[in-house]
Amino acid sequence: MSAIEKSILVTGGAGFIGNHVVRRLVNNYPHYKIINLDALTYAGNLENVKDVADAPNYSFVRADITDLEAIRVVFATYAPDVVIHLAAESHVDRSIEDPLIFVKTNLLGTATMLQVAKESWKEDYAGKLFYHVSTDEVYGSLGETGFFVEETPYDPRSPYSASKAGSDHLVRAWGHTFGLPIVLSNCSNNYGPYQFPEKLLPLFINNIKQGKPLPVYGQGVNVRDWLYVEDHARAIDDIMHKGKQGETYNIGGHNEYRNIDLIRVLCKLMDKKLGREEGSSEKLITYVTDRAGHDMRYAIDATKLKEDLGWMPSLRFEEGLDKTIDWYLNNEEWMAGVTSGDYQKYYEKMYGK
Repeated sequence: MSAIEKSILVTGGAGFIGNHVVRRLVNNYPHYKIINLDALTYAGNLENVKDVADAPNYSFVRADITDLEAIRVVFATYAPDVVIHLAAESHVDRSIEDPLIFVKTNLLGTATMLQVAKESWKEDYAGKLFYHVSTDEVYGSLGETGFFVEETPYDPRSPYSASKAGSDHLVRAWGHTFGLPIVLSNCSNNYGPYQFPEKLLPLFINNIKQGKPLPVYGQGVNVRDWLYVEDHARAIDDIMHKGKQGETYNIGGHNEYRNIDLIRVLCKLMDKKLGREEGSSEKLITYVTDRAGHDMRYAIDATKLKEDLGWMPSLRFEEGLDKTIDWYLNNEEWMAGVTSGDYQKYYEKMYGK
């Protein structure tokens, strides 16, 4: 292997978005050392990165981002030049059920990472970067028109989005107060392989396959913008390498769907792929009590990312959805592993059997 040019620490690298970022960096940059730091809570899974586990430029460290001394040891051991901070609690429903874990992980965890980066780099910031990956949910809820831009005022509505908004503010504060080299991105809904099945698409793919109900909040009219996860990983790569220090970049898929419309498209594709009569999966749709404080619509304007860095999504939603369904249908063992145990109890509590 060629000499290591850069050491990159990815937090949450065994999670959904993180594993795609880790895989991309390990495979595309053999001259970088990639350190995957993950606490391996319920949504973190080393199966997600087993295809790069033996790569010479890859290392895994199990640690909690809220553990100050553990993070200091990681920095002392690996001396990262770049931090890509993805580790977070990320499910709105869980944040309503248990807000304090979101406050701890997303706020204290981010502050811990920032402080140790500051201590480790000792104000010698040449070639250093703290890249914080966040969500479009910090902006609140849109009406029927308009888009979130980088200057949209923050208006978080759930414990999850409030904790992410707070972490964004902490990153900017460390940048402003201490001169820490930072960059941020706020992304729309991701979908694709290796997503934990508390989220809509893997949950519904699994339920359709098993003939279980498809729980739709309210009337399913809430609108989300969808981005294929590998396109997000490519955007993170571009921002890390070409983004301007101190800037924020919005990442969106230009794929707005009402939840119920997306679910009907999914049902039709699943019927076709499973060889079932058209319309049979749609009969599984069950309307449930709406989520508390459910935001009506999110939509991202990613013009800045396109114009400044040349990034655009590579897949239309229908293409990405087709690939996503195939992946879950072809990886039954992975799905069986992550839907066992505590997850099943959580699902039954939220949606019934």
